[in-house]
This record gives sequence, C-alpha cells and structure tokens, in this order.
Amino acid sequence: MQSEIIFVVEEDPEGGYTASAHGSDYGIFTEADTLAELRTMVRDAVQLHFEDDDRPKVIRLHFVRDEVISA
Repeated sequence: MQSEIIFVVEEDPEGGYTASAHGSDYGIFTEADTLAELRTMVRDAVQLHFEDDDRPKVIRLHFVRDEVISA
C-alpha cells in the first residue's frame, strides 16, 4: 500500500481545472469547473482506481500555474 498519491492540478485554458496522477503507473485523470468540485472528483477517482487495501491514505494536490510577464 502506498501512503500517498500526488495529483498535478492545472487551470484548463477553456475554463475549470484538470488533475492527473503524478507518475505513469496510475493513469488517473479528472476535471471539474471549480476547485471544490475537483477535490470531490479526485477523491472519487482514487476510490474507483484502488481496492480498499491498496488505497493511499493521503491525496496531495500539487498546483501548477503559468505566469507570463513582459521582459
């Protein structure tokens, strides 16, 4: 059993947010319109992906944000 799983969270250019599990072993991806909804969707996706005995105890959301500034 893994103690935690990390999701990379990004703002979608078309609106809302996307979250994908970090690392190629999982293949978990979800999206939502709000951060509150995204948290629920991530939790549901993890519950569906893992059996009870293998489910990580902690879900970590790592927010990635691009910021452009002029030179």
